[in-house]
Amino acid sequence: MSRFDGRAADPSSYRDRRSEGAFGGGTRAFAPSGKPDAAAAAAAAELDGLPRFEKNFYVEVPAVAGMTAEEVEAYRRRREITVEGNDVPKPVRDFRDVGFPEYVLQEITKAGFTEPTPIQSQGWPMALKGRDLIGIAETGSGKTLAYLLPAIVHVNAQPILAPGDGPIVLVLAPTRELAVQIQQETTKFGASSKIKSTCIYGGVPKGPQVRDLQKGVEIIIATPGRLIDMMESHHTNLRRVTYLVLDEADRMLDMGFEPQIKKIVSQIRPDRQTLYWSATWPKEVELLARTFLFDPYKGYNWF
Repeated sequence: MSRFDGRAADPSSYRDRRSEGAFGGGTRAFAPSGKPDAAAAAAAAELDGLPRFEKNFYVEVPAVAGMTAEEVEAYRRRREITVEGNDVPKPVRDFRDVGFPEYVLQEITKAGFTEPTPIQSQGWPMALKGRDLIGIAETGSGKTLAYLLPAIVHVNAQPILAPGDGPIVLVLAPTRELAVQIQQETTKFGASSKIKSTCIYGGVPKGPQVRDLQKGVEIIIATPGRLIDMMESHHTNLRRVTYLVLDEADRMLDMGFEPQIKKIVSQIRPDRQTLYWSATWPKEVELLARTFLFDPYKGYNWF
């Protein structure tokens, strides 16, 4: 049973919208898989016995579906949106065009936003389709909500947590300061659907963080080192993670977190959805993305 089975009468609920594929993303590589090969076979073996999950929640509303190719191009040009990828969805021009459930729209209204930022306009449809996504964007571009609101929808479509379950959504961040900022937004926008989250970072006593994990949380925002510490001490696990975000990936690499990131991601099911955010796109950031992502959308110049 999903967290929102009680929303059966709500036409805007995403509860019954199924993923396009049996297990979603499949192997982790930039190119979509063709004929079965050793990597695909290995990925299929990894999925054997894992429960299926929903991750494609996007339904294009008539206002968006009716946009001509010329209108889409003009809108992207005006808002300086650049995208790459297969089957890129059209951008949305209004919050109600996204098809968010009412409980998400209520939080947007309370926050006083008037229109989506460029990164949200294009990023929300991409993320809600359940596809992997690379976003090249600066802080202040609206990227946190670009991945956070789809994360809330994703959580509410999954089965409720059982005792001993780890999170459904994991957000990795390079610093305590960024992790705390993300958690504040998570608390604000997850309030109406009673989503529980916690922030895991080093330099402070573990006790309060351990207690949060023991109670069960759907979303963890963490710095890599402290998260590994919590995993190795068996205070949490990543078996339920199906939505992974790496925020400021370039900065995490600059700080030497690549081994920790790889160790963490190795504990997450391979058909997860991964959203990979970076302010820059040097070779090492691209190489790491190639390790973790499958046939991703890519958007940049979202400032």
